[in-house]
Amino acid sequence: MPARSRPTPAPGGSLGWLWSVASVRWAAAALVLFLAGLAAQLAGAPEPVWWALYLACYATGGWEPAWAGLQALRERTLDVDLLMILAAIGAASIGQVFDGALLIVIFATSGALEDIATTRTERSVRGLLDLAPDSATLVTSDGVEHHVAADVLRPGDHIMVRPGERISADGTVTAGSSDVDQSSITGEPLPVPKQTGDEVFAGTLNGSGALRVTVTHDPSQTVVARIVAMVAEASATKAKTQLFIEKVEQRYSVIVVIATVALFAVPLLLGADLRSTLLRAMTFMIVASPCAVVLATMPPLLSAIANASRHGVLVKSAVAMERLADTDVVVLDKTGTLTAGAPQVASVVALDASSDEQLIEKAAAAEQFSEHPLGRAIVAEAKERGIAVPGATDFTALPGRGVRAVVAGQVIEVVSPAAYAGTAIAAVGEIEDDGATAVVVSVDGAAVGVLGLADRVRPDAGAAVARIRELTDRAPVLLTGDNARAARRLGQQVSIDDVRAELLPDDKASAVQRLEADGLRVLVVGDGVNDAPAMAAAHTSMAMGRSGADLTVETADVVTIRDELSTIPTVVALARRARRMVIANLAIAATAITVLVAWDLFGHLPLPLGVAGHEGSTILVALNGLRLLSNRAWRRASR
Repeated sequence: MPARSRPTPAPGGSLGWLWSVASVRWAAAALVLFLAGLAAQLAGAPEPVWWALYLACYATGGWEPAWAGLQALRERTLDVDLLMILAAIGAASIGQVFDGALLIVIFATSGALEDIATTRTERSVRGLLDLAPDSATLVTSDGVEHHVAADVLRPGDHIMVRPGERISADGTVTAGSSDVDQSSITGEPLPVPKQTGDEVFAGTLNGSGALRVTVTHDPSQTVVARIVAMVAEASATKAKTQLFIEKVEQRYSVIVVIATVALFAVPLLLGADLRSTLLRAMTFMIVASPCAVVLATMPPLLSAIANASRHGVLVKSAVAMERLADTDVVVLDKTGTLTAGAPQVASVVALDASSDEQLIEKAAAAEQFSEHPLGRAIVAEAKERGIAVPGATDFTALPGRGVRAVVAGQVIEVVSPAAYAGTAIAAVGEIEDDGATAVVVSVDGAAVGVLGLADRVRPDAGAAVARIRELTDRAPVLLTGDNARAARRLGQQVSIDDVRAELLPDDKASAVQRLEADGLRVLVVGDGVNDAPAMAAAHTSMAMGRSGADLTVETADVVTIRDELSTIPTVVALARRARRMVIANLAIAATAITVLVAWDLFGHLPLPLGVAGHEGSTILVALNGLRLLSNRAWRRASR
């Protein structure tokens, strides 16, 4: 049954919002009038009294579906709303006003339940917007603080976030440290330590420290705003199953009307009495109407989308949720997906009497002005070890080789091993055999040590790969443009055997197309621009939202905001449960219609029982779809 209202949720208690749903109020009024009419009838009140109450029930519970049905009729379509109203009017016309009022009450209740499901889905996502404060403390260039509306903030602005305040914009911490509760965005159960250089999100709750934050995103582009926009867009789409059902519904409704007219006209022509014939025809119209079938598809899919969004996974459409359920094999990128995408010092080998700390001190001193990721990783290692980095002069970047600087009167270079091609440095080969990148540190032209730098494997990579294998009955495939040794090393660490390395973007896309040609439906997970062609070629795709390139995020069907690999098998499992629920709903609806129609055609089905059976199955289907909104559904999918 098509939803007839899309109310804006009102603030209030945990259940107060229900009364803001217009269809709930009308359904409640219809129920009260129905019960009053029943009480008057049982108490022996004059017939006009309880008839008036029942007809008032008709008006309150039936005007919305009647209006919706007439609007559809103006567009030359016939829907179940109009069928139900016609059936109720037909029942009243032969004196069965009680049965018609019962139909109106149950029909209005099922419509209210659908609107509740839709509204709860919207509230679960839009509630995030309420977390973001309306105002912010803007810090000007001269250090003066001003209270401004949060929506006037622009990238580059500086804001102050005091203890206990909610952060008003996405940004980067430039001063201070604190613990931030960002469970509303990422789902992380514990507050996350934040210090200079760390990213923070609008709507998250600052702890006991003060933070100065540089705004990085326009208010309309914050993580919270993007979540709301993407889920709203997803809710507006219709799954292929739903589109098919709606197409069939139009033709089916016409068939029901024709069959109803035939069930009424033919027996009359054969001499049957008017009352029993009309009653049987009205019963047939009710039980044959596809209300539950119409509700079978979208509530489970939209509930799954809303649930995933609350846990930091944006599924962009109902179609994408359907496709996730079809996943046969998962293809993973390496850098930025299975790994953090940022190198770190993995090994330190001194070639003279220097200690590891002394070697890192020299290398960090030479690299402290470098913008190269390897240089930044070496400086970060020095800071992590608490090493004071001495000053350097005459810094020079050596394109394609490394850097050079003068430190305490000595010329220190951190360069590629290619600069020492004629010199046998055993440590270089050992480091590269382990899949890491080697750099040589020299002092006044003499090599004094070798550093190995490698990308850090995400902590949850191994567990996610194992869960994906368990879920799909196939091991994931690793596609990367990195060198074969590094790729094989990573494959061993996370238990992936099918490793394909040194691939250009077109090569990745071709590999995905070959898997698809073998009859496999592929889910590609990536983060970089070079992954976009493979993602576009796949059955469905997922982007790492925090580290992913804009093109990748736009291309993907699904975005994981917190870059946690564990969400990949979880959202696939949730999609599969949603599909199973759709199938179960369709089975419930089809069984109810078949049994009730057969009973009416080949036996005697009382109208109240037909109403209860038909609308009961509709309510059951609606409630079944709501189950996927719960946190329990997400936890169950993550097991």
